[in-house]
Amino acid sequence: MFAGKTFWLVGASEGLGRALAVALSKDGARVILSARSADKLKALVDELPDAVALPFDVTDPADVSHAYAECPPLDGVIYCAGSYDPMTAQEWKSEPVRQMIATNFSGGAEVVGQALPDFVERDIGHIVLIGSLAGYRGLPGAIGYGASKAALMHLGETLYADLRKTGVKVQVINPGFIKTRLTEKNSFDMPQIMTPEEAADHVIRAMRSGRFSTAFPRPFAWVFTLGRFLPRKLFYRLMG
Repeated sequence: MFAGKTFWLVGASEGLGRALAVALSKDGARVILSARSADKLKALVDELPDAVALPFDVTDPADVSHAYAECPPLDGVIYCAGSYDPMTAQEWKSEPVRQMIATNFSGGAEVVGQALPDFVERDIGHIVLIGSLAGYRGLPGAIGYGASKAALMHLGETLYADLRKTGVKVQVINPGFIKTRLTEKNSFDMPQIMTPEEAADHVIRAMRSGRFSTAFPRPFAWVFTLGRFLPRKLFYRLMG
């Protein structure tokens, strides 16, 4: 499915993005790897047979535009750039909230906005947005993060609504906890936490399936997907 295709993977320097780059490359895809860290991207490119490093800052619209101009014709875009700082409403800090929104949502909208016109014109393309279980419903201590992921997931739903009868495929894939420098900030128990490689395997299988929306790992994901329909008091009791 991926052999011979070119994917622009944004957020590829570490964690899930890095693991996805390795997995796609093993399947024969050409990967254009983007993140802010040029050094980390170069080290990854040196490990992969057909990869190109394209560092840029997703929070800078001009930088996004310049980066896209350097891309070859694309078959797909995967947006998994992420920013996270655990924060309650009582601890609100505006700068981290702005950073999470800019990275998790606004940057994704900028990247998709660059690639989409060409996909629409050619009536072909694959857009994958990496959301989060935290985007399904408001959670304690997730100010900024949950809202920005929910916005990205909603963007994916709208794209799907508009493009479902075209040749442009849209998918939203929502992981649970993944062992990264971001989840190291958490001081609470993280059920069914996965390695980046395990999470990447879920994402690749979801991409192959063609389903619009995928949430994992089960059964933990069921708490969030079905939890949208639970009374609030019951849902927050489950959340502790």
